[in-house]
Amino acid sequence: MAITLLTPQESAAAGNKATRAAYGQTLVELLGEGLDVYAVDADLSGSTTTAKLGAADPKRLVNVGIAEQNMIDVAAGLSLAGKVVFTGSFAVFGTGRAYDQIRNTVCYANLNVKVAPTHAGVSVGPDGGSHQMLEDISLMRGLPNMRVLVPADYQAARSAIRLAATTPGPFYIRLGRAGVPAVYAQGSQLELGGSAILREGADVTIAACGLEVAQALKAADALQQEGIEAEVIDMYSIKPLDGATLLESVRKTGRIVTAEEHSIYGGLGSAVAEFLAQNHPCPQRFVGVKDSFGTSGGIDELLAKFELDAAAIVAAVKALCR
Repeated sequence: MAITLLTPQESAAAGNKATRAAYGQTLVELLGEGLDVYAVDADLSGSTTTAKLGAADPKRLVNVGIAEQNMIDVAAGLSLAGKVVFTGSFAVFGTGRAYDQIRNTVCYANLNVKVAPTHAGVSVGPDGGSHQMLEDISLMRGLPNMRVLVPADYQAARSAIRLAATTPGPFYIRLGRAGVPAVYAQGSQLELGGSAILREGADVTIAACGLEVAQALKAADALQQEGIEAEVIDMYSIKPLDGATLLESVRKTGRIVTAEEHSIYGGLGSAVAEFLAQNHPCPQRFVGVKDSFGTSGGIDELLAKFELDAAAIVAAVKALCR
């Protein structure tokens, strides 16, 4: 994978930026490069930023209104006409409300549709539990033909969108509302079925995705102060999973903690546990939302409440090492 990591100083200088901010801008760039790209949105093109593609070329953005099921079917039709099609909306609507169409129209026929909603996870914040989608990775990961990517920052999101656009078939890209710390330098490229070792360590593996990657790196710094060397892996490709890197790491460390802004059921933690159960059983702890809906609040407040912050990762590592 062609990646360059930012130093802590470079990350601080870059500031926090939402992964959704990469969406519309990257689609505009792909259009300028000659890709026959379209976006179909469900009355949220401003929030998802697909409106930027519409501003560049109005016929490239189809707004179907508050009709997510129709959004998927329109995208499917455009894909059958040879277009590269992305869909918008919020994750709770773009996957949950339209699940039947994603399953039976897009995935069953293996169509070239990229499901890339925004506003996933508790980091939606004040919008509350009804809008905080915590089951989307589970829904999408279980579908045949669907590939699942969860980028950690703005640059990773740009790369994920490019990767999906240039790879035939269905993709799910999980994008967020909240600004997150920069991890990767401009031009870094993700690979399907890949991952990135962000920090090497011999005592425990921390596998994270999305905004939990920055929390994992923060946790690793805290653990180092207590004499625990954590290896941090950005498992941005949930499906397919980078089993080779995972296996090499846990054979070295002997234990693993997974961290995700998602339910502990069916997401990254489940994918890792399924793989290790068949290839290298070892002690594991799960940092994620534990069988509950979200609630309204500030982002930092919610990460602490649902035990998704760096302190929760540190606690899970310590419990595992004991």
